[in-house]
Amino acid sequence: MKIFLKYFVTAFLLLTLLFIPTRLLFQNVSEIQIFGGEENLMEEMPALVDENSPFFEAFRDSRRVNVLLVGSNKKMTDTLMLVSYDLKAQHVDIISVPRDTYYPRPGYRDAASKKINAIYHSDGILGTATAVSDLLLGMPIHYYAMIDYDGVANIVDSMGGVPMDIPFHMKYRDPYDKPPLVIDIPEGEQILDGEHAVQFLRYRHGYPEGDIGRIKAQQEFMKSAFRQMLSLKLATVTATIIENVDSDISVGVATKIATKAVGLKGEAISTYMLPGVPQNAEGASFWFADTGDTAEIINEIYSIQPDEAAEGEAAETGDADADTEQEEESGFFNWLGNFFGL
Repeated sequence: MKIFLKYFVTAFLLLTLLFIPTRLLFQNVSEIQIFGGEENLMEEMPALVDENSPFFEAFRDSRRVNVLLVGSNKKMTDTLMLVSYDLKAQHVDIISVPRDTYYPRPGYRDAASKKINAIYHSDGILGTATAVSDLLLGMPIHYYAMIDYDGVANIVDSMGGVPMDIPFHMKYRDPYDKPPLVIDIPEGEQILDGEHAVQFLRYRHGYPEGDIGRIKAQQEFMKSAFRQMLSLKLATVTATIIENVDSDISVGVATKIATKAVGLKGEAISTYMLPGVPQNAEGASFWFADTGDTAEIINEIYSIQPDEAAEGEAAETGDADADTEQEEESGFFNWLGNFFGL
């Protein structure tokens, strides 16, 4: 027994001395930004969780990771979506913010500068994120991810295309755009490659609801793209995403999201749009946000419980063995991430 204790204590001390610097090394590595983002919202936003927000406690206690997804085109934010991933409830919520949303700023008097899509050109991603958080009643934005249309095309091609049901023949030509914009997508179910995915996302002239119809179409595209990625090995598209996305997400955060996403279902995605009304003012067309309806959406999102999010498919399939197997598969990765502080 004395010999056993001697060797046990010796081995324990050696392993401890070995793992302490190893863990510190991995913690340092986990803080590296893998996308090369120039901003860091967690450090630079004035208040990550606004104490004056009516949802302060819900924001503070939530296990959500909120990422501002920005689609850029010619130094303007052509697409704004807040993607909120509940790590505990395994649910993704996407809130789209119309590019014409009214958001006046001190010192800017012309109508065009009062649209939210103009903020990035003058105030960068930090100003854009602050404005979106303000419109969403203080909802914290932890990270951002910015991508242009070339990046979208590359990512879509890397995942083998995105299945979509095109509601009508989308046809449009703008010879004055640089390069000239040509959109030609036939009606019906099909798999959009990168080039046609960009055409679909840029198309806006044939929707009865105008830009609001375009936003709804973009949300359907996002849902389909999420399902497509979840059906693949995430590693097959990860390298392409890293090459084409500008973000302040670190290695540690990306690892944590990836390990949790093992249990994410393709159906656990809800989409919303910033509530409001279209209205002409100051010689321009704006989208004026509705604070009361916005509060209802945020309350709905932050009221999701793990049991409510998970019981749907499990109740329908009754496949408890599959759920157990999935938990076992993700358990090791969660343990590994927790050990190294990821």
